[in-house]
Amino acid sequence: MSSRQKKSALHEKLMQLRDVTKSTALNKTSIVVDATEYIEELKQKVESLNQEIGTSEMSTVQNSLPVQVTVEALEKGFLINVYSEKNSPNLLVSILEAFEKLGLEVLDARVSCTDSFQLEAMFEGDNSKGHAEGLDAQVVEQAVLQAINNLQE
Repeated sequence: MSSRQKKSALHEKLMQLRDVTKSTALNKTSIVVDATEYIEELKQKVESLNQEIGTSEMSTVQNSLPVQVTVEALEKGFLINVYSEKNSPNLLVSILEAFEKLGLEVLDARVSCTDSFQLEAMFEGDNSKGHAEGLDAQVVEQAVLQAINNLQE
């Protein structure tokens, strides 16, 4: 490549840099200085956006998980389904502790805790603890939701 071609290519690159950075400078040094300032502005914008993203992720975690709870009363117990798009540490433990406090004994359960959380279980009331008698589906559902809320706090 000849010297003239190199000079022309360099000039073309400087003009592209000038256009991208919206510089009005005419000499090489001023174009480079404007480009440097433009890059610094972009860095600050990226930092600001990263902070916003971090803040929004934190508030999403702190806000309650979108959870669906259904409880169906059976002859001697309940069929309970709990679904959350996101799994949370100790979610299963917290829910099972709530069932224990209500005096419900697990008869059969299926749980998935990978990315989402899903629990489908059949429970029978344990009358010996005195809690299960008089329980209805709404009380059980509220206990599950309360256990989930307590976990998030």
